Amino acid sequence: MGLYDREYAQQGSQSFEQSNTRGDSQIITFVKETYKLFAASMMAGAVGAYVGVPMADTIASMFFPLFILEIGLLIGLHFVKHKPGINLLVMFSFVFMTGLMLAPLLARTLGMSGGGAIIGNAFAMTSLIFGAMSFYAIKTKTDFTTYTKPLMIALVVIVVFSVINMFMGSPLLAIGLSAAVVLLFSVLIVYDTQNIIAGAYETPIDGAIALYLDFLNIFTALLQLFGIFGNRDD
Repeated sequence: MGLYDREYAQQGSQSFEQSNTRGDSQIITFVKETYKLFAASMMAGAVGAYVGVPMADTIASMFFPLFILEIGLLIGLHFVKHKPGINLLVMFSFVFMTGLMLAPLLARTLGMSGGGAIIGNAFAMTSLIFGAMSFYAIKTKTDFTTYTKPLMIALVVIVVFSVINMFMGSPLLAIGLSAAVVLLFSVLIVYDTQNIIAGAYETPIDGAIALYLDFLNIFTALLQLFGIFGNRDD
């Protein structure tokens, strides 16, 4: 939070203006760095998916060990995010793993009739949603940074029902959950974007990972939705 630690209360008006200018400059630099890392994360995730698709069956059979490794990298990133070099190594390792873990779903979709088009449409729709919600986050007067509690409750509810549906295997519930994920993470794009601008994240890595996970979850949910309906058409 050091970039945004602005103690203006005891400063004169001239000092306030100078500090505000420096603060604005720091915010712009921080936001630019965040979106550079987000773009790089997208590329690293794509590489992970590209590498993973040919060995999708192996990845699927090793789901739990790989999932534990993925979560371990994300937790580890929290502890090394202030260590130059190591932080980027862990960050891109985590992002690469998310792409690798997405490979079985991509391979399954590619095996469908028109699978390539389904993936392309899901990615295009995700990009459109991400751009629209980012623009909305900047333009709206509503402060979404105060919505932490309801958003986290919604996330927990979705996770719980997702676990339940792993045992139930209900296609209808799967459709509802995917739609809910798209809606929730669309709102989270606004939430995270406003938090980045407000200085709620310690480092650009924090903001970049938040945005990346928003994009990834929407893309995955749309891929599942389009895949379900595409399969029905067959």
